[in-house]
Amino acid sequence: MATLTTYPNFSLTVHDGVATVFMDKKDEALNTLDPSVFEDVLAILNMVETDDSVQALVLASAKPDSFLAGANIRWFETLRTADEATEILRQGQAIFNRIEALHAEKGKPVVAAIHGAALGGGLEFALTASIRIVTNSSKTQLGQPEVQLGILPAAGGTQRLPALIGIANALDLMLTGRSVDARKASKLGLVDEIVPDQALLQVAQQRARDAIGTSSERDTGITLSPATLQKFALEKNRLGREVLFRQARQRTRTQTKGNYPAPERIIDAVEIGVNQGREAGLDAEARFLGELIVSPESKALRSIFFASQELKNEMWVPADPKPVNHVAVIGGGLMGGGIAAVSASRAATTVRVKEVDQAAVGRTLKHVADYTAGRVKRRRMRPFEAEQVMLRMSGSTDWSGYRNADLVIEAVFESLDLKQSILREVEGITRADTVFASNTSSLPITDIAAASSRPETVLGMHYFSPVEKMPLLEIVVTDQTADWATATAVEFGKRQGKTVIVVNDGTGFYTSRILGPYGREAFYLLEEGASVEAIDGAIEQWGFPVGPMLLSDEVGIDTQEKIGHILVDAFGSRMTGPDVPARLVADGRRGRKNGRGFYSYDDKGVRGAVDESVYEALELGPRKELPETEIQQRISLALINEAALCLEEGVLGSARDGDIGAIMGIGFPPFRGGPFWYIDQVGIDEIVAQLRMLAARHGSRFAPAQILLDIAARDATFRM
Repeated sequence: MATLTTYPNFSLTVHDGVATVFMDKKDEALNTLDPSVFEDVLAILNMVETDDSVQALVLASAKPDSFLAGANIRWFETLRTADEATEILRQGQAIFNRIEALHAEKGKPVVAAIHGAALGGGLEFALTASIRIVTNSSKTQLGQPEVQLGILPAAGGTQRLPALIGIANALDLMLTGRSVDARKASKLGLVDEIVPDQALLQVAQQRARDAIGTSSERDTGITLSPATLQKFALEKNRLGREVLFRQARQRTRTQTKGNYPAPERIIDAVEIGVNQGREAGLDAEARFLGELIVSPESKALRSIFFASQELKNEMWVPADPKPVNHVAVIGGGLMGGGIAAVSASRAATTVRVKEVDQAAVGRTLKHVADYTAGRVKRRRMRPFEAEQVMLRMSGSTDWSGYRNADLVIEAVFESLDLKQSILREVEGITRADTVFASNTSSLPITDIAAASSRPETVLGMHYFSPVEKMPLLEIVVTDQTADWATATAVEFGKRQGKTVIVVNDGTGFYTSRILGPYGREAFYLLEEGASVEAIDGAIEQWGFPVGPMLLSDEVGIDTQEKIGHILVDAFGSRMTGPDVPARLVADGRRGRKNGRGFYSYDDKGVRGAVDESVYEALELGPRKELPETEIQQRISLALINEAALCLEEGVLGSARDGDIGAIMGIGFPPFRGGPFWYIDQVGIDEIVAQLRMLAARHGSRFAPAQILLDIAARDATFRM
């Protein structure tokens, strides 16, 4: 007969010598780790270690579709010093060591029964088990995502994971932060068995009984395959390991440019453990966690995490969304095809695409098919799911099939006349409650809606390219947009897997608007003698994924020129800059799209070096060296000041939205936390002083936004 013992966050039953522990974090949707949980684990360990009737232990979750999501990130915010964090982590390590020792020292095997997410500290918890059994559910994911928060696995993860699956595989998981499904986890040797979720507990309890009286040593099953030989050459001898760690550091520094300390510390902790032993590795892991958790980089990354979580639940308006089952996309291409792909796959709606001819319709459908095929290949989607996506897709060259559309998304090129014409035609055939969304990147939605007979249904849904990968959706509302229409667009964006921000209408909205001064200042620097390489290199070193000159090529120099005129017409001299885009377009340079821009491109569109003839086309003289810090300061502060103006004018509703929009929409460096977080970190007085210095040297375009002066006068901050 089973006996039941309850704890605040756990329940424990003992039957036939097997104790089954169900974690059920009190008053939380997900299981997470914090001191209250560790108190319960200690009590359970004290009982299991000393009770001779308990011969084995099964670790499971009472939460639906979740094993253990990792540490409670909010708890991290209570840790004020590096020493405090290090000491608490050492206590956690000691608890995890005791779980691992149940089999090795007490002869009591431990089985982790995993269904759902086992991430971060959750995976580290599972790594203490003798056996790991997972379900074949798509919801089961295992990984060490701590690096995404600027920290490292610090409950033994940097030591147990390499010992289990090899140094190279472990570093890959920890440095990328990616998770793996059950099949990949089994291939890596991370788990021992995959079962249907209905059989998980029964199988886990049986494996626990079978393991009673066995050794805790694992059978590595080594074979002389090429992969095994390579692993042995690199990982089983000191010289090979030196090569492996050196290569890992080189790759990491190339990717991070030294701006993210956590990846370096992950490599350090693994190397110390491998070369000096588990105890030294655990000590290093705890010390490194202490220093990282109080670092400005981790604080910034955690702020992004919290803001993203808030936005998942943000309602934005006091209204209920209308159901969206049928979506129409007008205009294919990369944008329209991407919008169709995420609508049919992630949001699971039917999608009707309208294009100018059947060939264009075919290209859009192929775009969606290629997207689903890629997901199948990467095991992110099953073949039958890809087939279902394509069954939801259809296309036409006329308006047939549009009458039942719940949401129409227009994705044609930036022409006000064209967008207004399409809006009139759509309203002539759709229902009165059909929401019309424009994917414009710069034209005011109010101007587009001027052609509408029902402007309350018109708004902007500004996606970013490539739509399938970029996480942000910027929803733009006018004074006339109905709350229910806004709610409908927000809810649908979330179904597409997007992080949604809602901004008020205005030329360029938020993201396109702040890119105006960013590009403008780069062109000023170009005319002053800085080289393309120096400008892009300085901004990439500052943390952006690409510099402004390469961004021009990627967006399209002709597109940038059109948007530039729109911004200048709206904001005047502040947006006026050198006519670099116009001169390049006149020279036949449109960027990657036609293989001619600031950079050279081959026939397949692969980028090469800077096209030196660009200086001649712009009638610029020899290049000269400008300080990297000057380039970084001028370009970054031009963008940051414009972000402040967007908040001041009410385009943005909050600094939080501005930070998330800049990071997820235009690649503002995540480790800097976004424009407003960065202002708070540097100090608003210092930012104002730098802007005033630049205004004195370069003109009124650097005049500090009034909101900066007001907040500085109050000795306040934006988000802290």
